[in-house]
Amino acid sequence: MIVGTVMRKIKSRTWKKQRYFKLQEDCMTIWYKSKKAGNAHSTFSVSDVETVREGHQSEVLLSIADEFPPDRCFTLVFRGRRGNLDLVADSADEAQSWIKGMRKLIENLENMGESEKLDQWICEWFKKADKNNDGRMNFREIRVLLKMMNVDMNEHHAHQLFMTADKSQTGTLEDDEFVLFYKMLTQREDVLRVFQDFSGDGQKLSLRDLEEFLRDEQLEEVDGVQQLAMELIERYEPSDTGTKMLKAMSIDGFLMYLASAEGSIFHPRQQSLYQDMTQPLNHYFISSSHNTYLMEDQLRGHSSVEGYIRALKRGCRCVEVDCWDGPNGEPIVYHGHTFTSKILFKDVVNALRNYAFKVSEYPVILSTENHCGVEQQRVMAQHLNTILGDKLLKSTLDGKIPVSFPSPEELKGKILLKGKKIGGLEESRNGPVEPEDSLTGEVSDEDEAADIDEDSLHSNSLRRTAKVVRSTLQFPRCGSIKFIQFNSRSFPQKSKQRLSKELSDCVVYCKSVHFSSFKHSRVHSKFYEISSFTESKARKHLREAGAEFVHHNTRQLTRVYPSGLRTDSSNFNPQEMWNTGTQIVALNFQTAGVEMDLNDGLFSQNGRCGYILKPDFMRMSERRFDPEVPHNREGYRPLSLCIQVISGQQLPKVNIKESSVVDPFVRVEIHGVPLDQAKQETRYIDNNGFNPVWYDTLRFTIHAPELALVRFVVEDYDKASRNDFVGQYTLPFSCIQQGYRHIHLLSKDGTSIPPASLFVHVRITNLV
Repeated sequence: MIVGTVMRKIKSRTWKKQRYFKLQEDCMTIWYKSKKAGNAHSTFSVSDVETVREGHQSEVLLSIADEFPPDRCFTLVFRGRRGNLDLVADSADEAQSWIKGMRKLIENLENMGESEKLDQWICEWFKKADKNNDGRMNFREIRVLLKMMNVDMNEHHAHQLFMTADKSQTGTLEDDEFVLFYKMLTQREDVLRVFQDFSGDGQKLSLRDLEEFLRDEQLEEVDGVQQLAMELIERYEPSDTGTKMLKAMSIDGFLMYLASAEGSIFHPRQQSLYQDMTQPLNHYFISSSHNTYLMEDQLRGHSSVEGYIRALKRGCRCVEVDCWDGPNGEPIVYHGHTFTSKILFKDVVNALRNYAFKVSEYPVILSTENHCGVEQQRVMAQHLNTILGDKLLKSTLDGKIPVSFPSPEELKGKILLKGKKIGGLEESRNGPVEPEDSLTGEVSDEDEAADIDEDSLHSNSLRRTAKVVRSTLQFPRCGSIKFIQFNSRSFPQKSKQRLSKELSDCVVYCKSVHFSSFKHSRVHSKFYEISSFTESKARKHLREAGAEFVHHNTRQLTRVYPSGLRTDSSNFNPQEMWNTGTQIVALNFQTAGVEMDLNDGLFSQNGRCGYILKPDFMRMSERRFDPEVPHNREGYRPLSLCIQVISGQQLPKVNIKESSVVDPFVRVEIHGVPLDQAKQETRYIDNNGFNPVWYDTLRFTIHAPELALVRFVVEDYDKASRNDFVGQYTLPFSCIQQGYRHIHLLSKDGTSIPPASLFVHVRITNLV
């Protein structure tokens, strides 16, 4: 890899270009360029790569399978929403060198300690700033580096630090000297202040000092605090110091602890699987994707099996397929009545078989929007049965007629089909359905083009979108689909189609039904019947009967999905729907933004398994909870949240200009029931993204802490235009650790951006 290799970069059957790939000497950077003359080249970091797939494991490589054997092909899968890199080596041996080498490098990175990660980060900055590659840096290069690192420092002060670090007095900084310069630059006065407040002698934290800090500030459990203190010293105090022998902690060890997972704002215990997984399925919020096959927008976007792989690897447990009759008797998946590309249904099912349980062993729901004729419905059923085999749930768990949902624990490793069903579970257990009755019914209850309702059109923002849609889309007249003229736009009406018994039999616990009213459901509906609403219909139900909506979801599953007018694949606020106890809140996973931040935040707990147990007042049918009046519920206990935003560390640049430095401020947002929705901001700091200091205190009252999410956002203040996004972190209120904590920021895509962080102090107290 260090010597370099010529490989083919593949984008399609017709785009195959040779590129020269080489691993840089830092063993962290991959450099590549075209074989043609010229100096243009590109690089990417090994840390950007999530995994390596061997063989024809991407749609692109499958499309050229007849040209290149699998043992020469591999795919680099990047973190976040960045596209994959598909490569073909000249030989199987060369491919193996890169596959094994990349996997080893990724493994090394994952096993790095905090100290090693910091050393690696310092090394990367050294290489960026060492413009002439002579392995040393003069003061001019240091000044450029400071701008690159988001530091706008007084030249005299910078020169003083430079001269102090230049121990060899050569006018340049070499390896160890640069590390010394960096350490002087990154001295944490904020952490030192806390350290000295608890240190008996100002030099170290004795075992008793550390116990006091953990008990009084971090609010650790009193009983185990001595044991915890000893473990932290063992884990974080540098081994080459005498302090460790004294069972004490130096400032370096203290900083190491605060920057670790144990010093994070997210409680480590709640990052692992900690909730009861034996309750009925409808008692959980379920991570859910809308139009999972789409990688881009809803009009002309690319459809790909990769959408399913990415969603499932993010812990998504409910994915969607829109099925239509395809050529050669094979059902296809795409967004109907649009110009989105098409993929085969059987390829989607294959992806489910291969990836459904890689990240979580809990059940996956396959939500079908079925527009196929009877013949291709039979083909769908055949693919589901033959490809998924025992993974497809084909009957009730105990063979009896159930009275409630099984639990995620009982459904481990199973894929449940959600769709129309002929009759109910009772009929299917009592004998076969009559053949003449088996082929009637409304196949799809969720034709989104037909679901753009009047309520949505009254929204100003969506009306503007509708205008764009009208100008870009023309719907043809075809088959049995009828059209109505509505505001200069044609929408297909729902039409009755026949349903294949084979496909119907694949549906067990998730029978899609049309929703009439909460009263009708309370009297007539079976527990396994699930209704789907557009976001606007769900909001209407929330406005008119919020408590009824919550009560409905104590008994049945509900799915809410984005309006069909969201042609840009934007998302609605999922918190509104979680407030009603809606389990399946389907979002466009391909679109970054606050909505997906909230989704990622909620499902970042409980081992990222895709299931979060709802609060008890949303699970018990005898209780009544109205999200509009949370104080009327039994057990109401409001809390006060006090956050002191102390400082930030090594925030990323948002402007590519070398001379640009961010003016950061922090906004803390509370997302929850309407009474809890709030946001407050710190002041902004001029020209310092490297180590800004605020010491600003923000206070909130939380009325329904069980439903609240807290989002920390850092932006670059701009008085003349819109502020630029720098980083964010979202977590459930219930997972917050109190005391002095670091918040490790994430990018827009939800990927980590080390070592960017915030340092805060958190205190939660009872109000009643």
